[in-house]
Amino acid sequence: MANADYFYHVGFGHIDLGPEPPLIAVLSGDPERARLIAQTQLREVRMLSENRGLNSYLGLLPDGRPLLSATSGMGAPSLSIVVNELVQAGIRVIIRIGTTGSIQDDVKAGSIVITNAALCRQGAADDIAPPEYPAAADPFLTVELVNAARDLGIEHHVGITASVDSFYEGQERRETSANPHLMRRLQGATEEYRRLNILNYEMECGTLFKMGSVYGFRAGCVCGVIAQRTSAETIVQERKTAAVDAAIRVAILAASRCKIPGSR
Repeated sequence: MANADYFYHVGFGHIDLGPEPPLIAVLSGDPERARLIAQTQLREVRMLSENRGLNSYLGLLPDGRPLLSATSGMGAPSLSIVVNELVQAGIRVIIRIGTTGSIQDDVKAGSIVITNAALCRQGAADDIAPPEYPAAADPFLTVELVNAARDLGIEHHVGITASVDSFYEGQERRETSANPHLMRRLQGATEEYRRLNILNYEMECGTLFKMGSVYGFRAGCVCGVIAQRTSAETIVQERKTAAVDAAIRVAILAASRCKIPGSR
């Protein structure tokens, strides 16, 4: 265990969390998104740390409960370090707010994907539990995310995500990559996943879900769709802001409604 008063990577400790420490965290890969969430969705916000670019902010939800908006960094290895330390700090619910590329025609850029389970192709996850161990979101938290999307009138899709380690080769990008020569095992992966009714690609939730089941916290994931991989490899810039905003709103409403056993 880390020093009780300081966690090495996230850069804060129990003493920084106050007399009523947060039990819920929203986790973003991008430090700017963590800042945006804190400044637009929470009140009485204060920065906890900017250590290693893993910015974290503490604020209050509308009902007065504290919430942590934290940065995971890009990819599962970084996320696994941050999540381990957040759990040591007392966090019991984690909602990942990310971005994603759709691999299905009906999952359009600008909408959101709520992941209920992941095809997990991640080395960090294999250090948590074996490959065949299910990477599944907490079902109750997933229902809260779905209900939030419905109540907000946000276009959403619920299903399985391909959670992979790399943005270029791992997601079968050739045209926009410095390396157009993919290993045989990756050639045709996107079409294969499409036929398996997988909705999208992202890079963290599989490891988060396995950690949730092994460590005993509730894990969920909602991502804004910013790329339509059925037509192009590139980001749809004109839909990115709307997609990220939708994912944030859904996550915050779900967090506001989330009931944690043993807490008020």
